[in-house]
Amino acid sequence: MNDAFFCKVRVEHTRISEEELWDLWEQEAAAALHAKESGTMVCVYKVAAQRRVVMIVDVPNHDFFDKLGMGMMPMRNIFEVEEILPLREYEAFAEDVKRRWSA
Repeated sequence: MNDAFFCKVRVEHTRISEEELWDLWEQEAAAALHAKESGTMVCVYKVAAQRRVVMIVDVPNHDFFDKLGMGMMPMRNIFEVEEILPLREYEAFAEDVKRRWSA
């Protein structure tokens, strides 16, 4: 069973040129679309008029998610993680509510 996470990142681009930014973003877009096709990335959105991206990922565990963010993403050196939230499937939550949290 995989773990789902919501993640919001800001692109901190001031250390690179605009051309370098778009080159990196082109690589990141290709990697993100590949991850989406494979099911690792459930959804990904670019925030309009901002250099922010929000995504939901479905990964084997938090260690893999850490490796993804720290070493695998093309823009890893200019992403600033603003928020990461572990997600739970609503159906499982609803079942716990029905059982009033008893095992």
